[in-house]
Amino acid sequence: MDRMTGKVALVTGAARGQGRAHARTLAAEGADVVVVDVPGEIGTAQYPMGSADDLAETVRGVQAHGRRALAVRADLRDTAAVEAMAQQAMTEFGRIDALVCNAGFMSAAENTWSLTDDQWADMLDVNLTSVWKTTRAVVPHMIAAGNGGAITITGSTGGLRAVAGCTHYNAAKYGCIALMKTLAWELAPENIRVNVVHPTGVNTDMSNNDWFVRWLGEHEDLAEPMRGNRMPAEVVQPEDVSKMIAFLVSDDARYVTGVEHRVDAGFMIK
Repeated sequence: MDRMTGKVALVTGAARGQGRAHARTLAAEGADVVVVDVPGEIGTAQYPMGSADDLAETVRGVQAHGRRALAVRADLRDTAAVEAMAQQAMTEFGRIDALVCNAGFMSAAENTWSLTDDQWADMLDVNLTSVWKTTRAVVPHMIAAGNGGAITITGSTGGLRAVAGCTHYNAAKYGCIALMKTLAWELAPENIRVNVVHPTGVNTDMSNNDWFVRWLGEHEDLAEPMRGNRMPAEVVQPEDVSKMIAFLVSDDARYVTGVEHRVDAGFMIK
């Protein structure tokens, strides 16, 4: 398909997992892609983050579809780095038509009152504040270009159903919904659409790692609400989410904005 031919997409958290799948899928749709990540660890993350080699592999995946790829290493918590990222994308391609705010991570605690200051700050900084900083940097370029555009934010079923032990994650994903709805209202006159996609558990390193498997086993009472989709799928694949992203940023969804979309295999109806 070629729904994105002639367009440029910027995908954050693109070193691996959902971000890599989104970048490859949009390239297959014809887009040139700016892939953004910050190889290195997050202080309170309890599993390894993506690497520079991971980001390079994403670039190769985009190029395999015959599209141009620009890799940018940027800490999205850093305002100057985010502004430089947006400018670098504009210098390279001259436009940004689709912004996919996907960067994020997960951690957990026994309960809300046992969370540390650092756990709370890291989670909100990465999973919410960096989304705001990214949109703040990119939106003015979209408006100035006058081509309209689309923004999707990666939410979570954790932003729809609170899960004990993940208060900070829940709060960040709930916050993404409020950010999306406000941006959708503000940007509608510019023909820029904004939506959130809420996946259930996805087959990525965020859920398939030694720490999370061990945590689930040690916290059966907390973990039970996280488990099980209504459909016979323990998790969905990253590409299942990417297909929704590709639809939302394409002209096929030209009047779809301000909406939460679930790719949850029936998780929220169980």
